[in-house]
Amino acid sequence: MTDWIPDLNGRNGPKYRALAEALTAAIGTGVLKPGARLPPQRELAQALGLDLTTITRAYNVARQRGLIDGRGKAGSFVRETATHAVQAAAQVDTGLNTPPVPSGGIVQDAMRKAFEQALGQGGGALLQYQAAGGDPVICQAGADLAARLGLKRSTDQFALSAGGQNGLMAISRAILVAGAKVACGEFVYPGFRAIAARLGVELVPLQAMTAAALDLACRQNDIAALYVVPTNDNPTAATIPFPERQRIAEVAQRHGLQIIEDDAYGLLPRDPLPAIASLVPDRTWHILSTSKIISPALRIAFVSAPTVTDTLRLTAEVQDIAVMPPPLNAAMVAYWLRDGTFDSLMSAVRAEAEWRSDLAGRILRDHSISRHPQGYHVWLKLPEGASASMLSQKLAAAGVGAIPSDRFAAGKVAAQALRVSLGGAAPRAMVEAALRQLAGHLSLLDVERADFV
Repeated sequence: MTDWIPDLNGRNGPKYRALAEALTAAIGTGVLKPGARLPPQRELAQALGLDLTTITRAYNVARQRGLIDGRGKAGSFVRETATHAVQAAAQVDTGLNTPPVPSGGIVQDAMRKAFEQALGQGGGALLQYQAAGGDPVICQAGADLAARLGLKRSTDQFALSAGGQNGLMAISRAILVAGAKVACGEFVYPGFRAIAARLGVELVPLQAMTAAALDLACRQNDIAALYVVPTNDNPTAATIPFPERQRIAEVAQRHGLQIIEDDAYGLLPRDPLPAIASLVPDRTWHILSTSKIISPALRIAFVSAPTVTDTLRLTAEVQDIAVMPPPLNAAMVAYWLRDGTFDSLMSAVRAEAEWRSDLAGRILRDHSISRHPQGYHVWLKLPEGASASMLSQKLAAAGVGAIPSDRFAAGKVAAQALRVSLGGAAPRAMVEAALRQLAGHLSLLDVERADFV
């Protein structure tokens, strides 16, 4: 029997959830090995100063996750496949750019409560097809949220979409035609790159996301629109300073550009910057998604257009692509915005992202990385001569997901880099282990390069 006694300090939420997360982390990092017998529940309760019911609930959560088995009087044991299951989940998490899941199950609990409220108050109406564009009450909640970024638009300029990607496709179909040229960063969100390829739109990568570079591109090309992630860009983690946003807005106005502002991370910073849409509202289509600030499971985004007529075009595209956003999820987000739960959940995600970003900064301090203080991905520039694709394959074999720069390139790949995501369901201990694996591979990379100098 193991004498494992976890440290629950610093873990948020109910104690049983905190213990379940600690147990998951211990299994994932190998502290608790397959076949290990867990401490008897009464002994662990006494050691932690908790009641027996709390321990039982935590063990039940671990059992539901497929991590442990109960064998009657013999006790509870770590399943032989448990370590693989946790590590597999962590590998997926480090490849996909999803928000970190706050400890304590607070998001799950909030969802459960909100679903009960929505079904209780909304009745059967939420189980039917909804009006195109979404309920005006919910759109008003989105307008109030966007106002935090300085965007002041009427409710009828907002529409709901089934997540940010759905909104991005709807906007692109509404304003772009085959052959149109869209300015963007040298590296661009893969979701938009896929949309451009599907619609036959040409991407024109800028030398830098600056007004000067945009102006140069407009003078050399017939640019129809600018696609931009202004805060914590995916993948480069860059944030455009406010004065530069003002200059970009002026260039867009002067050249008659449409702006597609994908503000997926705009609310995560402790001090959010005004959206570009607030500076040039008559030319900017703005996307404010819940996927990157709370959970991708929500599939709700608030999309706003320059005019009411534009919103009607947008709504038609959303309806054509996805019929409607999920009504229960939309009602849930609206409840959260009214009672303050939304801010509580966003604050928890922000705090966890901040901890992970700081951890990455410390572990990878000897390497060239870009990160946002409240972001959950880092952009790692590799030394000259290194191959991002080859390193990505080596890391994948070690259980660390990292996406090479060629997956994001809008044009010819000019730099070798990796995007490493720090979010998802992987607990802190596993994120730290993955980052140390990454640092180790980078050190070996330096040695390998030295051998050929």
